[in-house]
Amino acid sequence: MFAKMGARVNLQQSIAPAVHYLKKPIDLFRTYDRANLRPDLLAGLTVAVILLPQSIAFTLIAELPPEMGLYAAIVGAIAGALWGSSDQMHTGPANAISLLIASSLSAVIIPGTSQYAIAAGLMAVMVGVFQLGMGLVRLGMLVNFVSHSVIVGFASGAGVLIAIKQLHPLVGLPAAGSGTIGTVTNVVTEIAKTHSPTAVIGLGTMLFIIVIRRINARLPLPLLAMVLASLVVFLFDLDEQNVAVIGQLPATLPPLADLPLFNLELISRLSAGALAVGAIGLVNAAAIARTVAAQTGQRLDSNQEFVGQGMSNILMGLFSGYAGAGSISRTAVNYKAGARTPMASIFSGLFMLIAMFILAPLAAYLPISALSGVLIMTAYDMIDRAEIRRIWRSHPGDAAIMVLTLVGTMFLELEFAVLLGILFSLGLFIWRTSTPRIQAVLPDETFSHFTYRPDKEPCPQMAIIEVYGDLYFGAVNYVEEFITNHADAHPDQRYLLLRLDHVNTCDFSGIHMLESLVRSYRERGGDVFMVGTNYRVQQMMFSSAFDRFLGPDHILDEDEAIGKMFYQQLDPAVCIYECPTRAFRECQNLPKRIALANIPQVDELDTSHILQIEPKKLWSWLHPLPGSNGSSPMPYVIDVREPREFNQGHIVEAQLVPLPQILSSEVKLPADRQIVLVCRSGRRSRRAAAALQHVGCMNVQVLQGGMLAWSAAGLLEAMEF
Repeated sequence: MFAKMGARVNLQQSIAPAVHYLKKPIDLFRTYDRANLRPDLLAGLTVAVILLPQSIAFTLIAELPPEMGLYAAIVGAIAGALWGSSDQMHTGPANAISLLIASSLSAVIIPGTSQYAIAAGLMAVMVGVFQLGMGLVRLGMLVNFVSHSVIVGFASGAGVLIAIKQLHPLVGLPAAGSGTIGTVTNVVTEIAKTHSPTAVIGLGTMLFIIVIRRINARLPLPLLAMVLASLVVFLFDLDEQNVAVIGQLPATLPPLADLPLFNLELISRLSAGALAVGAIGLVNAAAIARTVAAQTGQRLDSNQEFVGQGMSNILMGLFSGYAGAGSISRTAVNYKAGARTPMASIFSGLFMLIAMFILAPLAAYLPISALSGVLIMTAYDMIDRAEIRRIWRSHPGDAAIMVLTLVGTMFLELEFAVLLGILFSLGLFIWRTSTPRIQAVLPDETFSHFTYRPDKEPCPQMAIIEVYGDLYFGAVNYVEEFITNHADAHPDQRYLLLRLDHVNTCDFSGIHMLESLVRSYRERGGDVFMVGTNYRVQQMMFSSAFDRFLGPDHILDEDEAIGKMFYQQLDPAVCIYECPTRAFRECQNLPKRIALANIPQVDELDTSHILQIEPKKLWSWLHPLPGSNGSSPMPYVIDVREPREFNQGHIVEAQLVPLPQILSSEVKLPADRQIVLVCRSGRRSRRAAAALQHVGCMNVQVLQGGMLAWSAAGLLEAMEF
């Protein structure tokens, strides 16, 4: 019974988001503020003025009957507004999507046939189902993995292709040649066969748009150009002089199409194209919505936007239209015209429906060459030259993706070019996340921030390395290799402070990598400490028991990390006698023993012949068992550290004689007793012993491992504090 209840709860939880997304129209009408009615009506009317010529022109790109564009414009505008997320985005026929549809369909069915139009409707439904499914299962975040460079490259390449494809109808040449190069070659070789009236109308339309745009760019130039061209055809009877026209358009409501929804063979042939159209449509819609939201401050729901695009494409296909997407030009006009809610797009669709009934008869005189001129001007605007320059100057990876998509769009099958661009975009994302920025850092001049300073010598004992990226399975090898190479290049840096402020997540591969680093540093006699771990990274460390392996005291507070490392881990002798760097704030007040400047460093001395005594053996020597007769006198233990270190803990029998003092002629050492030199780790002791032997004092040996080894041997109770 409890299992059934649990299954019922899980089912309800999975259904709830879908219901929330699908009931968006109810929420829209229930919460609509009537104060927005007037601005939404005006914006809808303004968009409808450009929607009419665009829908016909873009249908020409898709090589479909003009009425399919009109139906798609009406249904897409209304459905996209009802189920979408953005208040201003306008959905319907789009130029680049139309070109992609033509490329995909013409590879399967001959354009101009009834089967071609039916396949276009079926593809729209397929695209819509794909997009709707992506939204209902909440995969809207996937759109973030497609680079903006893909959209810029595809739009620019599509603009070039659209312009080239319109050259034949622009000047009245019969369509011939295949591909970009073949089409251009055919136009050049057949230019003498240009139909003069057709060319005059087409080129005149372009000239009209260019001139009037300079006078007043806010006018509905495509509509004005098409109306003027229709009047010219009507007045001079050019349709009787072989000037191709659109022909009579049906003045009816969008009819329900009879689509082969269960023709699996046709569906499989259209699937690659539908996937490309759906993917580009989603990325394009998300980019448009984000662009407008950046100006309005609206919070978007990418999953809801996916649902809106999916519902609009399904309904466009079912009601005799073809697939569409968000339109950047109409969205911009909608926003600038004062649209406040999605009702503005709904009104544009309704105005479009009214206009279709009124203006449908006039399409009988609308010349195709005028539409070609409008499309060429639109194609020119699709090439965002400023954005291309910005991407080209920014990152080589983004520039490569843009160029690859642009070239692929012009010379390859469009759906393949789109998917290739998306794959390279994902590849660039994987490459960037798997090779995160990682660098050794040091405090700045004010000791307030850590920064990359390759011109400054690092601390000789501790490396501070900052990771900018997640520690996941794809990146851990790169991070580990960098840190290992850095450790090999700086063998004296036995301690590592990892700054993880910019690490958002860490998976189990990241934990394994960190464990490997800790083992490596501890085998070298050092250790690893961390700072800046966020809640999620800490939870992963706790759940995997890494915190116990590392040690809870090894995860430090940001403000106290350097101080604790300096006073508790670093060897002060190196800081005082050997380090000229003074990398940290804590180093600034250390005394500098200039008197030792001429004494060789440990690394420069041959210390292989210096005797060493183990901590437990020294303990036994200093504390003989009762009744035993020692065969040798008690050793003379000298602690060569600084007074601060000595006061923190020392061997009871030791005498404090700092290294500079023991090397001076004023210190008298007993010649009849064995001298044992003690320091923190053995480094200063070996240096002192080598220097003493150099002047003839041979009865010296050092405590192996220094006070660190003494403590590790469990002899802490023998220390004074």
